Amino acid sequence: MHEHKQGNISHNKTSQRIGFVSLGCVKALVDSERILTQLRAEGYAFADDYHQADLVIVNTCGFLDSAREESLAAIADALEQNGRVIVTGCLGARPEQIQARYPKVLAITGPQQYETVIAAVHQALPPQYQPYTHLVPGQGVRLTPRHYAYLKIAEGCNNRCSFCIIPQLRGRLVSRPVDQVLQEAENLVRSGVKELMVISQDTGAYGVDVKYQQAWWQHKKIATRFLDLCTELSQLNIWIRLHYIYPYPHIDRVIPLMAEGKILPYLDIPFQHASPPVLKAMRRPAAEQQTLARIQQWRKDCPQLTIRSTFIVGFPGETEEDFQYLLNWLETAKLDRVGCFRYENVAEARSATLKGQIDAATKDRRWHQLMQLQQQISEDIQRKKIGKRLKVIVDAVDQVPSDSETNHSGTHQSTAIARSAADAPDIDGLVYVQEARHIRPGDLIEVDIVDAQQYDLIATPVNHHIIGTDHAS
Repeated sequence: MHEHKQGNISHNKTSQRIGFVSLGCVKALVDSERILTQLRAEGYAFADDYHQADLVIVNTCGFLDSAREESLAAIADALEQNGRVIVTGCLGARPEQIQARYPKVLAITGPQQYETVIAAVHQALPPQYQPYTHLVPGQGVRLTPRHYAYLKIAEGCNNRCSFCIIPQLRGRLVSRPVDQVLQEAENLVRSGVKELMVISQDTGAYGVDVKYQQAWWQHKKIATRFLDLCTELSQLNIWIRLHYIYPYPHIDRVIPLMAEGKILPYLDIPFQHASPPVLKAMRRPAAEQQTLARIQQWRKDCPQLTIRSTFIVGFPGETEEDFQYLLNWLETAKLDRVGCFRYENVAEARSATLKGQIDAATKDRRWHQLMQLQQQISEDIQRKKIGKRLKVIVDAVDQVPSDSETNHSGTHQSTAIARSAADAPDIDGLVYVQEARHIRPGDLIEVDIVDAQQYDLIATPVNHHIIGTDHAS
């Protein structure tokens, strides 16, 4: 056994201290160096023996039986002398062997899973953030406002839509380990985030590539599965918004979480079209009647549900009959939020070689027709909200001088720019809250809806009462 010793930096008494055991080949040694480098960059120090360490990481080898037994013995030694042990490396690829013999280990990860090891350390031994010495805040550098953030759960995509080259650019689906995702979410909440947008190329497929592999989180095993992830995120007591959901059958199982107020009643599902021939050419699911029935059932199970979608007009081969079919479908579905794109050929996409390319003028006409229809649908939906009381999250507050007030008292009128559970940042509508005194960005407040436009709402605050962070009604 080779214990990793880090010399003088282990004498830093103010840092969390980690013991490290690195076994196996030089490739494993490089893995150990990468883990140690990241930990050191985050302010952790290293202990020369088990008793000085706050926890111990054992990087194992499992190539030969003798190496496997040496690794198991090292785990046993670390547990006996320290008690708090994280296991990684080649033997970690067989977690059942380790778990069967040593059920008290804090976490088990496989080889080259650097991020998962770091996430396990963060969970067991959170880094002590030092604002005067750390160049990067604990939640990382973000480009969004402090009160909301995007949580990417996977890369790539397994679908083969004929108009899309994402799989060529980003590869096949690669789901992030569920414990790593949950740790990032928890860090963001600690930093002040009150709304998380869960994103990926195909969010509903989360975990398919790893066969729903389990990971340890909060002293229990969690499957890398969309529903399980949503269930855990719902316990953070913030707004959780789901984006880019392919309409898989298992999505139905998330609706009860929305009905119970555990995650926002909001689904972003890019249907792209409704006509079966066009969907077939797009290589998209074509059971549009079944989709309408599912939408109806979702709304029955969760009446407050908002559905956002995007559509493409002018796809190669789209006839006037296909387009009219889409308009009729939209009139029936009455989706709350709709975006529309004019089809464009993309180099290397299969659709670029399809027959029946549509001219620009026809694309423009169809786009305007669809958007005019959706504006009517949206306005009808918005006007039904007048008189209702909603919870909204405040994104900004504009102070506008009032002539009458400025002349006498020098005060200003304030309008808060907010969003309801039905509104994602940048792509949906807004709620303009009048007379927004003592309200700040990031506040979650109750408002009464007094007027409605095609996409936006006008509201007044309820007694200027700030309710903090809560689930949406």
